Amino acid sequence: MSTPRVVLADGHPFYRQRLAKLLAESGVEVVAEAGNGWAALKAAEATSPDVVVLDLNMPGFSGAEVTRRLSSCDPPHRVLVLSVSDDEADVTAALKAGARGYLLKDGPVDEVATGIAAVSAGESYFSPRVGAMLLRRMREREQVLRDVSVSLSKREQDVLRLVVEGRTNETIGEALSIDAGTVRNHVSRILAKMG
Repeated sequence: MSTPRVVLADGHPFYRQRLAKLLAESGVEVVAEAGNGWAALKAAEATSPDVVVLDLNMPGFSGAEVTRRLSSCDPPHRVLVLSVSDDEADVTAALKAGARGYLLKDGPVDEVATGIAAVSAGESYFSPRVGAMLLRRMREREQVLRDVSVSLSKREQDVLRLVVEGRTNETIGEALSIDAGTVRNHVSRILAKMG
């Protein structure tokens, strides 16, 4: 397997430099370092790394914004977030922005190297605490949908599934062959039933 090429972006120079040294010892090639979001974007553009490893809290652009921009490039850059935050809102924002993985800074360096290898290979990788939180949240959502679906009609269940996918009333109407006004009525009834 080839050595993964990485841009390492973190606003704390001492941490970033120490991590770069440890990653090099683990067989990862750090092709550039960046201390802020703008520099991370420029470094990724200049070096075309396999993975961009970045912190969410950096000067300039936030890590989520940098992730969004890197993920929307053609071809998209693979992003692995490395953060102190295990807050669900931060994890969700990073994943919605396009991050392929999320690791916590209190984990061992070999976990970071493993995450880089996984993301470089097109996979996703999460620290155990983040993975457990995502799994718990997914199960909670499934339970809510099961609980709600008992009192919803078949058509309301279909509308709800499409709403959960993030579709607009118009695209839901097109998918179900009904007009947007009817979709709005279904959504109103669903919201009333869900309280």
